[in-house]
Amino acid sequence: MNILSNAWAQGGGGAPGAGPGFGLLFWMVLFFAIFYLMAIRPQQKRAKEHKSMIAAIAKGDEVVTGGGTLGRVTHVGEQFLTLEIAEGVSIKVQRQSVAAVMPKGTIKANS
Repeated sequence: MNILSNAWAQGGGGAPGAGPGFGLLFWMVLFFAIFYLMAIRPQQKRAKEHKSMIAAIAKGDEVVTGGGTLGRVTHVGEQFLTLEIAEGVSIKVQRQSVAAVMPKGTIKANS
């Protein structure tokens, strides 16, 4: 019994009121804050910019899809766009697949 009571006596030497998990909790909160500022927040900003770009697409805009297809918008629907990718050749794509709106004249410059 003497060994057991000595072990209990040596184990309690922390600051009163601050449990052993306080330091761990502090580091977890700090890690989450850094992760939020470096990963989550920029991703939300990019998603918001993409959403506003998609909403602003109009007939006559020159766009590039996620697959790399360059075309001019000939019809704008609620979910789909019609792109003219060559003279007399049109395709339908989802609005969300548009990766970028290009400056006017991009198609002529790349022909």
